[in-house]
Amino acid sequence: MSNVAIIPARGGSKRIPRKNIRAFLGKPIIAYAIEAALSSGLFSEVMVSTDDAEIAAIARQCGASVPFLRKVETASDVATTADVLLEVLNQYEEQQQVFDYACCLYPTAPFITPELLKHAFVTLTEKQFDTVYPVQPFSFPIQRAVRLSESQQIQWFQPEHALTRSQDLEPAYHDAGQFYFFRVPSFLESGILIPPNSGGIIISELEAHDIDTEADWQLAEMKFSINIEQ
Repeated sequence: MSNVAIIPARGGSKRIPRKNIRAFLGKPIIAYAIEAALSSGLFSEVMVSTDDAEIAAIARQCGASVPFLRKVETASDVATTADVLLEVLNQYEEQQQVFDYACCLYPTAPFITPELLKHAFVTLTEKQFDTVYPVQPFSFPIQRAVRLSESQQIQWFQPEHALTRSQDLEPAYHDAGQFYFFRVPSFLESGILIPPNSGGIIISELEAHDIDTEADWQLAEMKFSINIEQ
């Protein structure tokens, strides 16, 4: 059985310039995903897919391989994660390297741990899912969500739950945006990263934070520091 870790890290991030290699508590943020993948012992190959020479150099310094650079088409704003993964797996196949499982780790997910990756892989293989990824609980019941009309009048999405107690509502979860562990043959056949036969592993609100803005970055560093102290 052969597994590959794929970390997509293009150079053209816009909301936070050079986001994928910016220092996060003292070291390039991409280093955390690379180190977690290497320390897990799950992968015969830990690689970074990038179009950027500086990112490639830092990735190699952190212990990852960069066997080929990403094509222009898959480094654009409109390219999907699935597009990048298909390109990488096809390029490996051209080099006579075929993998049974792959894990796509995002470069700005410093909370990933080797233990979490191992948990995901066991869940993927034992429960025969096609993909497994971490999910977090919503902090407020989604059944009691509201919208605002043009006149700022509050309108319920689900009026039947306007008076339902929070503890009586079914918990809901969202993608934590950290990684996707998947079966390579199933993905190559469908081209879909999150197919119907997907499983989730629950993590707490302290174990991930989506980073899109400067405020997100500061909150993520605070959360990470809290985890270290615990």
